[in-house]
Amino acid sequence: MAETVVEMRHITKKFGEFKANDDISLSLHKGEILALLGENGAGKSTLMGMLSGLLETTSGEILINGKEVKMKNPREAKDYGIGMVHQHFMLIPAFTVLENIILGDEPIKKGVRIDYTGAAKRIKELSERYQLDIDIHAKVRDISVGMQQRVEIMKALYREANIFIFDEPTAALTPQEIKQLMKIFGALAKEGKSIIFITHKLKEIKQAADRCVVIRSGKVIDTVNVADTREEAMAEMMVGRKLRNSVEKQAVDQSKLVLDVSHLNVEKKGQARVKNLSLQVHSGEIVGIAGIDGNGQSELIEAITGMQKIKSGTVQIKDKDYTNKAVRKITEAGVGYIPEDRQTVGLQLPLTLAENLSLKNYYQQPANKYGVLNYQYINEHGQKLIKDYDIRSRNELEPVGSLSGGNQQKVVVAREIASDPDLLIAANPTRGVDVGAIEYIHEMINNERNSGKAVLLVSFELDEILKLSDRIVVMHEGEIVGEIDPKDTSSQELGLMMAGKKVQPNVQEAAQ
Repeated sequence: MAETVVEMRHITKKFGEFKANDDISLSLHKGEILALLGENGAGKSTLMGMLSGLLETTSGEILINGKEVKMKNPREAKDYGIGMVHQHFMLIPAFTVLENIILGDEPIKKGVRIDYTGAAKRIKELSERYQLDIDIHAKVRDISVGMQQRVEIMKALYREANIFIFDEPTAALTPQEIKQLMKIFGALAKEGKSIIFITHKLKEIKQAADRCVVIRSGKVIDTVNVADTREEAMAEMMVGRKLRNSVEKQAVDQSKLVLDVSHLNVEKKGQARVKNLSLQVHSGEIVGIAGIDGNGQSELIEAITGMQKIKSGTVQIKDKDYTNKAVRKITEAGVGYIPEDRQTVGLQLPLTLAENLSLKNYYQQPANKYGVLNYQYINEHGQKLIKDYDIRSRNELEPVGSLSGGNQQKVVVAREIASDPDLLIAANPTRGVDVGAIEYIHEMINNERNSGKAVLLVSFELDEILKLSDRIVVMHEGEIVGEIDPKDTSSQELGLMMAGKKVQPNVQEAAQ
């Protein structure tokens, strides 16, 4: 058996009377990739917070290379060779990649100056060794999410980590970036590094992990060998029940045009991002937009919702022109929006759950009386949505920033769907949530469709877009390059179309 590098024995973590972790034990071996699987709020991040020095245990012990350790902060964890890559990256956008990597561990030259040249040389060596292609001179604010993750990995390598902890590492990545990350995992393990990664994605566990620890409600349910365990079995262990693989689509009236985008052109930083694009969404249908990240989907959604200026073309909602109208005007027209970045766009992290759940109507009665917030209504409204949407929290007064990423996503979904929109725009609505929550969110979106609402869905998850959509349009380089029927298309075929492959005429065109 391989050498054990980490042991966590009978770990319990309490916040007041709440037990986030209850008598958890696990081990990690040298060169092993260990998956940590559990629902949102199951206690995974809390457990890894103790291993990375962010939190202290209430009881239990942690052993590194056979010796018990007490880590009071991440600096002490770093001294034991532990590096953590957080779900929401710890980078300074205004700094360069190089400055972010060496921050806090700057090499000093002649006792007074930072040795940028020496640091750059070392980073280049590590980059070539682990195939982490990064531009050290770029500002973090100007690079993609996938590249930012590479920077976080390089930070840990630069600090000579031997034990890596990844918290939801693929939550914001495209399929292509995920594939590259799995290769990096393999390269690290081959070098003798050990990896724990928290994930909700069973396919990634099957692809990369050696063993999987399943946690439910703060307790270990089982530890399994991944090669010997089916995805369905791990999912059932995680949620405690069988999951449904499909949604029930009802026959509904799809004759009413709700969203009409005509010849839309959008520029960003002087570059054309959406090019002469036309798109329609009717009542009672889900139109999916498929495309590799960076092909104009974000700019299209931002233009429709009023967050991005439109250069030319029109956006009509229910036969009224809302081109370049203010966000609030578009919201009041009956548009719900689940943004792809819940923390930056979807939520105010310091505010309570109840306050976040009232962000769309806080200025209207009954949430507002004569210019004064009606907190009795706001809190009662929050309590109802927390219950209805199964948001795992202590109460409605908890700051939303203290919730797990998946439960933060549920807050956004609850607020937008509860506002009863005529048009729901959902951008990567299940990013970073567990399979049980994915099932629930899918049902909520499909229920909107079945009740006659129009839904525009953008997703990088091919299975998700094929499962939910009535029609799929494929975007490439800012243009719609084809429209397909999901019933007649596989994920492989859709992936090729997203990469720019010419598509066959859709069913309607063929019939004509």
